[in-house]
Amino acid sequence: MNSPAVVEHPEVLLTDAMLQRLDVPGPRYTSYPTADRFVEAFGPAEYRQALRQRAEGAVVGGAPPLSLYVHIPFCDSLCYYCACNKIITRHHSRGRAYLGLIEKEIALHAAALGRVQPLSQLHLGGGTPTFLDDAELADLMTMLRRAFKPIDGAEISIEVDPRTASRERLRHLAAIGFNRISFGIQDFDPDVQLAVHRVQSYDSVAELVAEARALRFESINADLIYGLPKQTPESFQRTIAQIAELRPTRIALYAYAHLPARFKPQRRIDSAALPTPEQRIGMLRAALAGFGAAGYVYIGMDHFALPGDALAVAKRQGRLHRNFQGYTTQPDCDLISLGVSGIGRVGATYSQNAKTLVEYQDALEHGEFPIVRGLALTRDDLLRRAVIMALMCQGRVDCESIELAHLIRFKETFATELERLAPLQELGLCEVDGSAIQVTTLGWYFVRAVAMTFDRHLQADRVRERFSRII
Repeated sequence: MNSPAVVEHPEVLLTDAMLQRLDVPGPRYTSYPTADRFVEAFGPAEYRQALRQRAEGAVVGGAPPLSLYVHIPFCDSLCYYCACNKIITRHHSRGRAYLGLIEKEIALHAAALGRVQPLSQLHLGGGTPTFLDDAELADLMTMLRRAFKPIDGAEISIEVDPRTASRERLRHLAAIGFNRISFGIQDFDPDVQLAVHRVQSYDSVAELVAEARALRFESINADLIYGLPKQTPESFQRTIAQIAELRPTRIALYAYAHLPARFKPQRRIDSAALPTPEQRIGMLRAALAGFGAAGYVYIGMDHFALPGDALAVAKRQGRLHRNFQGYTTQPDCDLISLGVSGIGRVGATYSQNAKTLVEYQDALEHGEFPIVRGLALTRDDLLRRAVIMALMCQGRVDCESIELAHLIRFKETFATELERLAPLQELGLCEVDGSAIQVTTLGWYFVRAVAMTFDRHLQADRVRERFSRII
């Protein structure tokens, strides 16, 4: 069986009945176990121990490069669809004070890890990282480089709200070391933009994309969302065509999850203005067909890339990986997250920082890591993570490899899961034989459904409303 290929005409295979049957909530599997399984029993002491073990390992055999995420929570205005951890304020002086806290957190990591750590990936997210002014962004990069040294070819990326950027600002980002950039666009339709309180013109974004290309950013990403209020398949098709005209190297297409009980800003959205399930399916169908016709490779779940982009190359070569930022070309490595609500991975542990600025600040001012919850993975967690990530990234699980790495008998350990795969196999989403589980070309569009089969926690409680829908 071959690894999954790109469907040139997905509309031929993706029937409405299949899309509707598989339109269920489920994890995105940026980790396994998922973050909702973290516990408060894992705190600063456990995190410090994980860092200590990494430092001791570095002395013996050299530690692999780190991935680093920095969360900047501030935004000038509220986007009604947003489910991110953010602080809405027009007081930009708060950015400078926040950098002082980040500096304290960096110092704690430097003390625990010892020597300057090699860095293969850095990502600034939010919130709106470009809430910080040019001088603050430069100072942040200087602080980070004191404790983390980017290796040759390191990916240094930043999320940019086009409303807070200019050509001059992009030049500054390139000058201080950023080589990848992601523009939050969501939709170009004026009615949709008004409905979600995020107005930005196509021309302004096109100007920024052109400047980023002229500055030779290695990757230019565009974020889109389907399922927003006032969207229709026809209006979203126009946005798809406009994005294809801009030709970013990567496209992230997310399904809007309307969960107003969990996310207060979404209560400002008129539920009656949301597209129907049939319309959402039409938008997904249009995106798959439109981006495919424009020459984009479907990477998986919600990502597209031009054939020459590193992400598309990694997919062809079976080198895709996945972390808390989504699909990546970076091999599995420790991820340190700085800032409010940041989620990290060190060794066989996950951890999350305090979600409120008050709690985050209080911990740092007392000289402690602001970790409020996390998880030390069990043997079963590590086993299932290996299976789920193989499905999510390579579309294939080699049973013998899993058996040798985890000292199990695959058919016996996963007898129940293999039974659960039968309906998905009948739908043509996967193929199962004595040696492997292979996600089919069609199944690659629903890989989350296949992976969910092996999620012990999800299968045990069946409570899925907290997750976004697969479609």
